[in-house]
Amino acid sequence: MSSQLFGVPDEFDVIVIGGGPAGATTAGLLAQRGRSVLVLDRERFPRYHVGESLIPAFMRPMKELGLTERMDARGFERKYGGSLIWGNEQVPWQFSFIEGGYEYAYHTRRADLDALILDRARELGACVIEDATVRETIDVDGRVTGVRYALRGGDGLVEARAQLVVDASGQARVIGRRQTGVKWHDELRNVAVWTYFDNCERLPGDEYTNILIEGLDEGWFWGIPIDKGTISVGYVTRASTVGEGDQKLEQIFREQVERTTKLKKMLAPGRRSAGFRTARDWSYHSDRFYGDGWVLVGDSAAFVDPLFSTGVALATLAGSTLSKILDKVIEHPEIEEKALDRYATAYSNFFDEIRSFVERFYDRTKYKEFYHSLAQEMVDPEQKNKPSSDFVTLISGMSGKHPMFHIDLSDLISADDGATR
Repeated sequence: MSSQLFGVPDEFDVIVIGGGPAGATTAGLLAQRGRSVLVLDRERFPRYHVGESLIPAFMRPMKELGLTERMDARGFERKYGGSLIWGNEQVPWQFSFIEGGYEYAYHTRRADLDALILDRARELGACVIEDATVRETIDVDGRVTGVRYALRGGDGLVEARAQLVVDASGQARVIGRRQTGVKWHDELRNVAVWTYFDNCERLPGDEYTNILIEGLDEGWFWGIPIDKGTISVGYVTRASTVGEGDQKLEQIFREQVERTTKLKKMLAPGRRSAGFRTARDWSYHSDRFYGDGWVLVGDSAAFVDPLFSTGVALATLAGSTLSKILDKVIEHPEIEEKALDRYATAYSNFFDEIRSFVERFYDRTKYKEFYHSLAQEMVDPEQKNKPSSDFVTLISGMSGKHPMFHIDLSDLISADDGATR
């Protein structure tokens, strides 16, 4: 039996499953364009999430949402670059975003960041319902036309219908699991174990706000300064080398920390302030990104190893692009399939380029010059810029230069207008 929530309509232009960065960005920007949007999330925000370090490309959708000044007001730590111990003989080196023409990104507590973006979607007019778990889709003649969801502590299911349904549910893949398969990337079948430390020492001088990436023979550590004294610390290694069991991962974490140099020095005055968390086999790519009445965005579509902190940026950039496309599809329903196909192709290609670079970067037998030239090969084959600048451009998320951010639908709309005259 379906019931209706007080004050909530049962029909929308778009339903978004998931209120994380991808879903909230998509919903907020659609609402900003005057579309009616329902966002459903099974959690109550703020809620915990890993992925605290961001890259400059993330600033693009945040500017569209009008959130850049609020991030500073909330006290998020500005991030100006990165420090690496990586490559042949584990030589230390670093990069600065300014070399690629970008000023900074942020380190954040994701609970605070995600709540900020979702609250902005509310402000812009999206209807947001938390503690709402989508149980099933509503299908009419093979097309997804809505969802049925349950409220925590409530009885029965609530129905909502829409012209389009967006799956932004992350690795839950609420629609993706029903509609398409997923390809795991064997080269990146890794496992991570992480925790948090307080009262730590920071990197010196102009490295003070840098993320630390310290490579070892069998894996690598991240060290992310979330605020003045707290650091997120995680260890990533091949899943095949550790087998099953979180206790073994915790033991490996402790053993590998002792083999580090910069990280061990940072942690020396600190104390652990949280339990261990783990994640496995996370690099994947959905076989399809869209279907009749539905489309994937963010981690429900694809996710790549966290080596360069691309997850949130890729999710919000895709959400920004998708919002523009869905806005046109709502106005011109006949272009839906071709428009979503262009989105899926560009999104998939963008993901594959980043994944390919990360896979090749995992070869730690090289020197930084090799990694710089590898980036140049991908983003600047005509060698117009310095290889080091191209490296920064790539790991900054290409900051709006990729075709994914410039999908043109004008020819489809012209053809549609011509067909309806």
